[in-house]
Amino acid sequence: MLRRELHDGWTACALRGPVGHGCDGVAVPAGVPGSIHTDLLAAGLIPDPYLDDNENLVAWIGRCDWEYRTRFSWSSRDAPGLDRHDLVFDGLDTVATVLLNDVEVARTRNQHRTYRFSVADLLVEGDNELVVRFASPVRHADRESLALGYRPQVNKHPFNAMRKSACSFGWDWGIDAPSVGIWRAVRLESWTGARLASVRPLASVSLPAHPGPDGEAGPGPTRAPGRLDVHVDVERAAGADGALAVEVVLRSPLGDGSRPVEHRAEVGLAAGSSSAVVHVDVPDASLWWPRGYGDQPLYDVRVSVGPAQPVDGVAGTGPAAWTDEWTGRTGFREARLDMSPDEHGTSFTVVVNGRPVWVKGANWIPDDVFVHRVTRARYAARLDQAEQAGMNLLRVWGGGIYEADDFFELCDERGILTWQDFAFACAAYSEDEPLRSEIEAEARDNVTRLVAHPSLVLWNGSNENIWGFDEWGWQLRLEGKSWGLGYYTELLPAVVEELDGTRPYTPSSPWSGSLDIPANDRDHGSMHSWELWNRQDWSRYRDDVPRFMAEFGWQGPPTWSTLTRSVRDEPLTPESPGMLVHQKAAEGNDKLTDGLVRHVPLPDDMGDWHWAMSWNQAVAVRTAVEHLRSWAPRSMGSVVWQLNDCWPVTSWSAVDGDGRPKPLLHALAHAHADRLVTVQPRSADGGPPQGAPADRLVVVVGNDTDERWTGDVEVRRLSFDGTGLAATTLPVGVAARGSATLEIPSDVAAADDLAGELLVVSLDGVRALWFFAEPRDSELAAPRLVTEASREAGGWAVRVTAENLVRDVTMLVDKVHPDLRVDDMLVTLLPGEAVTFHVTGPATALAEADASALVGPRVLRSTNQLVTGRARRRER
Repeated sequence: MLRRELHDGWTACALRGPVGHGCDGVAVPAGVPGSIHTDLLAAGLIPDPYLDDNENLVAWIGRCDWEYRTRFSWSSRDAPGLDRHDLVFDGLDTVATVLLNDVEVARTRNQHRTYRFSVADLLVEGDNELVVRFASPVRHADRESLALGYRPQVNKHPFNAMRKSACSFGWDWGIDAPSVGIWRAVRLESWTGARLASVRPLASVSLPAHPGPDGEAGPGPTRAPGRLDVHVDVERAAGADGALAVEVVLRSPLGDGSRPVEHRAEVGLAAGSSSAVVHVDVPDASLWWPRGYGDQPLYDVRVSVGPAQPVDGVAGTGPAAWTDEWTGRTGFREARLDMSPDEHGTSFTVVVNGRPVWVKGANWIPDDVFVHRVTRARYAARLDQAEQAGMNLLRVWGGGIYEADDFFELCDERGILTWQDFAFACAAYSEDEPLRSEIEAEARDNVTRLVAHPSLVLWNGSNENIWGFDEWGWQLRLEGKSWGLGYYTELLPAVVEELDGTRPYTPSSPWSGSLDIPANDRDHGSMHSWELWNRQDWSRYRDDVPRFMAEFGWQGPPTWSTLTRSVRDEPLTPESPGMLVHQKAAEGNDKLTDGLVRHVPLPDDMGDWHWAMSWNQAVAVRTAVEHLRSWAPRSMGSVVWQLNDCWPVTSWSAVDGDGRPKPLLHALAHAHADRLVTVQPRSADGGPPQGAPADRLVVVVGNDTDERWTGDVEVRRLSFDGTGLAATTLPVGVAARGSATLEIPSDVAAADDLAGELLVVSLDGVRALWFFAEPRDSELAAPRLVTEASREAGGWAVRVTAENLVRDVTMLVDKVHPDLRVDDMLVTLLPGEAVTFHVTGPATALAEADASALVGPRVLRSTNQLVTGRARRRER
C-alpha cells in the first residue's frame, strides 16, 4: 500500500451566493485539512468571527457555495506494480461534489463519514486537477427540511435535515458559523491484490472473583486471561481472487526483561472470501483501568494481509508478502452498565472490570467551531485540565462530532473513560431516505473506527431526543411523521451489536431504561437537570437524588483576559453589545442575575460583576457535585455541563474558549477529591430537604480510594471571629470506594447566631464548612489579608494569611498576564490561617508579574469583597 497525502496547493473561491465585499471572484490559498472561514481569515478578507459582533459580519459565508481546487502530478512509475488507485477523504464538510480531471467522481452529503473512490481510470500521467465543490450548508439545510418535512429542533436553522455537526449552526453557547471544507485528511492510496477495508480488534477478559479484605471492595486484579478477536474485512482488486493470509501481532506493554511479549496468530482466507476473525489468546493479560483504579496498559496491534504462500508445496497460509497493514492500540477490560431495578427505582452504574465506578465527569463539546484547528496538543491540554479537576469520564455530546482518534488515544493513555453519543441532539430526525442510509453508513464508519479504544465504555443513541418527544410538545407538531425513535431503538443498537458487542448502549440521554417510564425520571437511569439554572436557584440541587446526573450546570463568564480579548466594548458592561453577542442563552443575563442575588448583592462594577458570576458558577456546581456524592451508592455519577468551550463566550464551561481555567475547574477539583468530607442537610426521615429548611445536618465522608479510611471526625461550631461555641468528635470507618453518613448532634448543629456562625468539620486534614446563612445575609467583614509574594523555581509563591474569616480566596492571575496560572482557587481561611498559592507560566509572562500586581485587590479576590463592597476598583 502506497499512501500520498493531497494537502498542498489548494485554493478556494466563492461560486455563488451573497458573497461578502472583496471576496467575489477571489481565489485564496486554502488549508487542507481546513475550512473556508479559516481560509478567508488567513487571507485577511474577513474579521475574526470570534471577536465583538463579527459573527454577524461573516454570516454570509454559510449562505454561499464554494469551490476548492488543487493540482498534483502523478505517474504510474511512482506506484510500480500497483493497479488500484483510490481517492480517500476522511472528512468532507458537508454537501460536496468531487471532480477529478473534470469528471465527476462522487457527491457526498455527510460530514461524519469517510469516503473512498476508485480513480484509476481518471488519473493521467503528469498534471491532474482535483476539485471539490461545496453547497451552502444553510441553503441545503433549508431545502432538505422542505423535502423531508418540518421536524422540531432547537435552533434557527434546521440542522436536523442534514448530517452536519448540529452546533456548527450555533447553540446556546456556540457561534452560528456553519462552514465548508475538507476538514480531515485527503490522500491517494495505491495498492494491488488486497487491502484491509476494516479492522475491528475486540478485547475481552475472563475476570476472577476478587473479594476485598473483610468483604470490602479493595484493589482490582491487575491481570486476567484475555482474548483479542480481530474482525477483518478485505477488499480485493479485480482478478485477485486467490487465497489470502491475515496475520495479527499483539505486542504487550510489559515483557520479560526489557522486551515486550509478542502474541501472533494467522488465518487463511479462501479464494474469493473477504472476511475473517483472528483470535489471539493472552493467558495473562494486563488489565486496563480507569484513572484512580489502576494502570492503563495498552497493547500494540498490527494486522497484515497478503497472498497466502504455499507450505511444502500445498496452498494455504504461510509466510506472506504483505500488501496492506493496519496498526493501532487496545486494552483488555470489561465495561458494562448496571441498570438493575432496586428499592429506589433503576440504577445507572458504570462498571469496569467488575467494579462500580462513581463517575466524576463532564460533557465535551467540539473544542473549536472550526474543528480542524483542534490538534493533538490541544486535546492533551484539555485532558490535562480534566485530570486537574479530578475527572474520570468525558461524554462526547451528540450535537458535535465523532472526535478524532487523537482524543480517544489520549483518553486511553490517561484512563479517562469516554461516552460517545451518536450525532443526534435536541431535535426530531426523519427516518426516511436519503437520511436513513447516510445515518447507517455514518454509524458503521465510526463504530468501526472507535471500537479498539478501551476508554470508550458507552455508546448513546441521542441527546435529549426521547425526552424531547415526550415532554417538549413535539408530538402534535410532528403530525405522525417519524422522529428518530427507530434509529435509537433499532438501527443504532443493531449496528453496535454487529460491529462491537463489547460495550453497553443506551438509546438516549437522559434514559430511564424503558419507554414506559419518562426519560428524565430522577429515580430511573440517567437524568438531566435544567430546571435549576433556568428557573430555580442552585441551592435546590439538594432536592433531588438522581440515580445518575448526566447533565447539569451553571453559567459563568470566561476569564477576564479571554473576555477582554474577544469583547472590546467601551464601556464594557454585562449588557454592552459585544457582551450580548457572546451570551447565547435565552435570557442568559437575567438568569445569571437571578441566580446570584439570592447569595450576594449584584455588583455595579464590571470587574466585581465578572468575579461574582465566576464565583457563583463555581459554588453552584460544587454544591451539586458534593450533594450527589453524598448520596452514593444510590447516586452513581455526575457529568457536569460542560468541560470546554468552542469560542470565547459566557457559558457553563469550566475551561473557557481560549483554554483558560475558570474558578469552576478548581471547584470541581475540590468536589472530586478522592477523599471528601461534606456537610449536607437532611429531612427528618433522612431524605433530601426538597426545598424546606433542613431538619438536621449530617457529615458525609466519601472515600473513593482502594483503602479503608478510619479516624475521628472533628465537628466544631465557631463564631466568625474563630471563637469555639460547640464541638464533638464522631468516629468513622469508611470502606474502600464507600461512604459513611454521620448525624451532627443538634447542640452542635444548631446555630445561636445564623449570620455569624459556621461549622468546621475535618478528618485527617480534609475539611468541610457549613455556613448557616447566605453570604449576603451574614456578618462577613471586609477581608483583612496579609500577603507575601516571593519568586520560586518556575514561578511565584504567594502566601496569604487571613486576620479575619475570608471566604473563597482566589487569585485571578490572568489579569496580571493572560498566560499565568495558579494551582488553586476558592480557599476559605479562618482567622489566623494561611495558604500558599503557586503561580506558574511561561518565562515571558512571569517576567511581567510583580508582587504588587499579584496581590492587588483586582487579582486577589474573595466572597467578602462581594458582600462588603470594599476594595472595588474599576478594571482598566
